Amino acid sequence: MNCTDRDFAKLVDDIKSVSEEDLFGRMAAGFDSLPLDIRRGLQIYFDKFGFWGRLDPEHGIYDEIKAKARELSEHIDDFARVYDLLADYRSKKTLFAVLNNWYAYDFKTVARVKEQLFDEYFDHDLLHCGENEVFVDLGAYYGETTLSFIYNYGNCHKKIYCYEITPDVFAQLQKNLSAVRRADLRLKGVGASAGRMIVSRNMFSSSANTLTESGEGTDVEVVTLDEDIQEPVTIIKADIEGSEQDALAGAVNHIVNERPRLLISVYHCNEDMWKIPEIIRGMRDDYKFYLRFKGSSFLYPTELTLFAL
Repeated sequence: MNCTDRDFAKLVDDIKSVSEEDLFGRMAAGFDSLPLDIRRGLQIYFDKFGFWGRLDPEHGIYDEIKAKARELSEHIDDFARVYDLLADYRSKKTLFAVLNNWYAYDFKTVARVKEQLFDEYFDHDLLHCGENEVFVDLGAYYGETTLSFIYNYGNCHKKIYCYEITPDVFAQLQKNLSAVRRADLRLKGVGASAGRMIVSRNMFSSSANTLTESGEGTDVEVVTLDEDIQEPVTIIKADIEGSEQDALAGAVNHIVNERPRLLISVYHCNEDMWKIPEIIRGMRDDYKFYLRFKGSSFLYPTELTLFAL
């Protein structure tokens, strides 16, 4: 057992030794003991993006911490199961860093596991590309990931499919990828079933726009990958603001029959780090899992990618 194995085992034991209520109390007290500038920074960040719950201690609102405490209390065994599945030390250290950040506001370990050597999604120790790749970019935004894919691996692709839900962002995506050969750009959402949904705009960044069943906003077609792409795919990247689980459910035939490599964001929902590996293993049990952190902030780890290879 190495040092990270011991640290993770202790974290699991600490969480399992107390009730959810007491766990929340510990975590809230930990937050309240942070320097004021860090508390304010986290509060602004959580309220700005809205994925994890509100945090406004001055008005007695600790929703973000309550949700984290509930997830840890109810699913620490699931997180431990994922820890055992992770295929390298860096991944295990990263999972420990994230959970210990939730539990104890550990910023130092998060800083140590931040990846510096590769572009997001394209870790050359993990992802190797051959000829005739069919790359699917879910949440293509302005095309940064697709352009990074080409920069990292050259024109190895047979086809690139890009999906984006926001019309004005899609217009810029078309301009940015106008010179990319064999790129198929689709103004569509991707989910577990076909239909139409509303694009809910984030007031701070269009990168955080989400799909909702109702409300105000532009409606957009939603498709499943199984129905929308008829050829075999080799790589699927998904960073779609909390819709990653639905996208995987709608790609089950591609995953079962073709075993594409999967690069999936696992930070928009508290359960994603354990739930998404479970979903993938329910489709095929021969994937190896890796976890990488490329976020810009050590205060709260985002830009977490699960590699299923």
